[in-house]
Amino acid sequence: MILDDLKFNADGLIPAIVQDVSDNAVLMLAWMNRESLQRTLESGQTWFWSRSRNQLWHKGEESGNVQEVRDILYDCDEDALLIKVEQGGDGVACHTGQRSCFYRSLKGSTHD
Repeated sequence: MILDDLKFNADGLIPAIVQDVSDNAVLMLAWMNRESLQRTLESGQTWFWSRSRNQLWHKGEESGNVQEVRDILYDCDEDALLIKVEQGGDGVACHTGQRSCFYRSLKGSTHD
């Protein structure tokens, strides 16, 4: 099984980059453990592991901004995931209300 080939870190986690399937915008980076990845595969919506709360979370459960999974790719080292989604709700992926969590630049500009 492919899940057995993935390389989770010492904490049992693997980074997951979430990308909008419609325009390839990078929406967020989150962490998954084996259970959240399994729930994602079974439900077709993203589930992650919250390191700060030490619990599973279903993306959009409270906000309504669920992510419908269209594909899950893994990298050549089998230690990172790229999840292609249709971003639901009002199109916002970030808890700050921004479309993407990557809206600030170290060079001083902001992105919409």
